[in-house]
Amino acid sequence: MQNAFRHIINQQRQFFNTGATLPLPFRIEQLKKLKSLIQTHELDIIQALKQDLNKAPTEALLDEILLVTKEIDFIVKHLKKWARPKKVTTPLILWPARSEIYFEPYGCTLIMGPWNYPFLLIMSPLIGAISAGNCAVIKPSEIATHTQHVILRIINQHFPPHYLLAIEAEPQQTLQLLEEKFDYIFFTGGTAIGKVVMQAAAKYLTPLTLELGGKSPCIVDETADLNFAARRIIWAKATNAGQACIAPDYLFVHQSCKSALIDKLENAVHQFYGDDPEQSPDYGRIINSYHFSRLLQLMQNGTILFGGKTNEATRYIAPTLIDHITWHDPIMQQEIFGPLLPILTFESIDDVISIIKQQPKSLALYLFTRNKKNAAKIINQLSFGNGCINDCMLQIANPFLPFGGIGESGMGRYHGQHSFETFSHQKSIYKKFFSFDCKLEYPPFNPRKLGWIKQLFKL
Repeated sequence: MQNAFRHIINQQRQFFNTGATLPLPFRIEQLKKLKSLIQTHELDIIQALKQDLNKAPTEALLDEILLVTKEIDFIVKHLKKWARPKKVTTPLILWPARSEIYFEPYGCTLIMGPWNYPFLLIMSPLIGAISAGNCAVIKPSEIATHTQHVILRIINQHFPPHYLLAIEAEPQQTLQLLEEKFDYIFFTGGTAIGKVVMQAAAKYLTPLTLELGGKSPCIVDETADLNFAARRIIWAKATNAGQACIAPDYLFVHQSCKSALIDKLENAVHQFYGDDPEQSPDYGRIINSYHFSRLLQLMQNGTILFGGKTNEATRYIAPTLIDHITWHDPIMQQEIFGPLLPILTFESIDDVISIIKQQPKSLALYLFTRNKKNAAKIINQLSFGNGCINDCMLQIANPFLPFGGIGESGMGRYHGQHSFETFSHQKSIYKKFFSFDCKLEYPPFNPRKLGWIKQLFKL
């Protein structure tokens, strides 16, 4: 297997070195081809997501397919503009000259995706790699097996392996893959595996992007529209059965409106999924038995206010609200990645800020408020990857916004132009207009030369 991986990478590097991926018409053609293939295989993708995660067809279409095709359209529309050399200011001391930034692809890239959004989170970075002119080895999650097989068919039956190749690899084989030298690595997944990927990249000083996760807080203050907040929180927490890296991980609600909000959260569950979400065609399932058991353990502390029903045979866990939780409980010691919502209370927004500052930096943060001062405090005093004011998760739907984590929630950013830039090396070029030689920088030096140099640096 090790030799097979090396052969693949060498093939891609040889093809990249021919310059075939550099012309913009080639890149745009590949992006349009990928979009057409996704549309052709739309039913297969939806069916695979249903088998892996019990995703409703509409949810699969909105969250995994349309986000990808829309981003392809966006990049195709703007790529020529983004790829032009970018002129920047040249200081007077360097005149007469021109300074520019050129965008060049890295070469042979590795893209590794997770199981929770197994199609979206492979295709979205792949679009960036293609738009920048790279080749790519694509490693979908082996846990979401049905979606993995669809991705392998889409890529390997329609693109040459020396350009794009999707591979099937178990964890031990993935470690072997990471021993190879890539020119860029893009990984989406958990923090533990992210550390392994970063260690492997360090061997060759390979640049990389890590899109990880963490415990993303959702804060509701006393001025919030509780009806609206409840609907948005339940939608975000129950989508994909809570298996989203940017889902609200826990709820921080002002003491004065806690009881009212809980009632409205329960009403939102009934409104979306009926009296028994297990029977709803729109509610997902936990990916496998390991994660099902892990979530059951997290439900052992605190008081279940609502939900709590489980079915091991189908890996069903109901949307569940949990009260009387402390920061020492296991559910607050790890990212939940499931439909469990622990509830904490506060009396002052300053207390919330103080507590969150003591935690690892989260990938996302959400605040529901009508108080502009509270919003400003949260944005300016807390560090997190991305977020929303008076909504949840929709930051990822705007291709003009960069998406990425900070600290333990990841590094690097992508989406839209930021994807193109992530997969491009920005090469700085200084162009002299003609052979003008001021000679001030040449020795021998004297006080008069030094005086002229100081004057020029003041300009």
